[in-house]
Order: sequence, then C-alpha cells, then structure tokens
Amino acid sequence: MLTEPSAKHRLSMSSGEQGKGAVMAERVWDRFLTNRDKARLAARSRRSKAGFGERPAVLCIDLYRSVFGDRPQPLMEAIGQWPGTCGLEAWEAIPHVQALQQSARELGIPVIHTTGLPKEESGISGVAAAHRATEGDGSEPLHKGSELYSIIPEVTPLSGEVVIKKSSPSPFFGTPLVGYLVEQAIDTLIVVGESTSGCVRATVVDGHSHRFRMIVAEEGVFDREEASHAMNLYDMHAKSADVLPVQEVLAWMANWGETRPTTATILPR
Repeated sequence: MLTEPSAKHRLSMSSGEQGKGAVMAERVWDRFLTNRDKARLAARSRRSKAGFGERPAVLCIDLYRSVFGDRPQPLMEAIGQWPGTCGLEAWEAIPHVQALQQSARELGIPVIHTTGLPKEESGISGVAAAHRATEGDGSEPLHKGSELYSIIPEVTPLSGEVVIKKSSPSPFFGTPLVGYLVEQAIDTLIVVGESTSGCVRATVVDGHSHRFRMIVAEEGVFDREEASHAMNLYDMHAKSADVLPVQEVLAWMANWGETRPTTATILPR
C-alpha cells in the first residue's frame, strides 16, 4: 500500500508565489543554495511566471518499470536489481500522478505518455541503455527492453491516449509529438514523471524552446538524488517553467473545466 508522500517532497512556497492560502517558509531547493545565491535572489525581481494557457495537456514522462522496480524499496536496496531505480520517491509520486490523470480525463484534457524505445524494437541503442542490469560477464541483461519500458499499471495509458516511444531524453527529439500538439492546438504542458534532472528537464527546456507554457507538478516528478532533484527544479522554475504544487495545478484544471474556451476541442471522456 502506498503511503502519503514524505514531507521533503511537498512543495514549499512563499505567500507571494502561492497567492491566497497558506504561507510556507521555503522552497524545496532553498537548503541547497549558497549565501551568495540567496543574496542574488533577494536582489533581483521575481521573473514573470509562464502561467497557464488555454489548451492544456498532461505529459507523463517515462513512468516505466525500470525506475520503479517490482515493489517499493529504498534506492540503495533496489539498485542491485534495478540500476535505473528512483527508489521510494518514485512510488511516492504515484498518487499525485494519478490525481492529475484522473482530473484530466474527467475534463477531457489530453493525457500523453512517453516511454523508452528498446533496441529490440528499433535496432537503435537509446541513451537509456545504461539502465540495464547485467550479471556474470555482463553479456546478458537481467531485464530486457519490454520489461524496462513497460509503463506501470498504476499510471498506465487508457485506450486512445497518445504514447510516444523515444530513444533520447526529450520526447520532442525525433518523434511526432510537436505535430500532435500543434494539431490539437495545445499551448500548455503539465509535466510529471522522471527524472527531474534528466528527461523531465530536457522535455521542459525543449517545450519552452518550442514556445509551449511548461508547468512542472512538483510532487509528481522525482529523481535519484535529492540535490539534483531540488536544483533542477530551481533552474526550471527560474528559466523555463513554473514549478507548482499538485494541488494548485488541480485547482487550475478544475477552474479551466468551468471556464474553458467554447472553441476548445475537448477529447471524448
């Protein structure tokens, strides 16, 4: 049974950033900043927020077996069998991802999934090949492509939802994703998945470069190292996305459902 996410993965926001509601002391990245970093932040104005647009989609990045393993385990216990594991942080993110998926589906917001493209299917080695565990002389993987890249049942795509298979960190590279987003007139991508410092950040930077509004649902993303997770959230929030708590994203989605543009093409429920 999954437990409530640990406190270190809950987003902390100042009253100025969260607006009406609770006031919290610090952001997840604050404890990793130097005194000079903090002084610079205090001296500069808050950048303009990316904000939400009018046509959102939820983008689920690489929620496949390789990063979860076959059961919840601390990272250093699971790493021997699952070298790509993100440990308990991966499992703690599941309820948040489920909440966003459920809300999107009820509102007719597209849910898009990405996963790896195994060499067994494509004949091309992807950059995630290092996630494979080996035994003996290293000639035979413990887990093969179909096992590694199978999206776990808890957050599995529903019939009709788009699934992008990719061989690079960003699903914008070498896939039909941009064409689909343009066809659907989507302007906002709500991002969940892993890893914060790898495929999530690559996706956010590429999405921002393509002029999409990028929203990172913080409790729905995770990584293998705490510092890397926190500082990549910091960088994305400063430069290419809004990093927001899941509850704030859900509240926006609910409001969108009540006020969405009448010209929006809503997918069948």
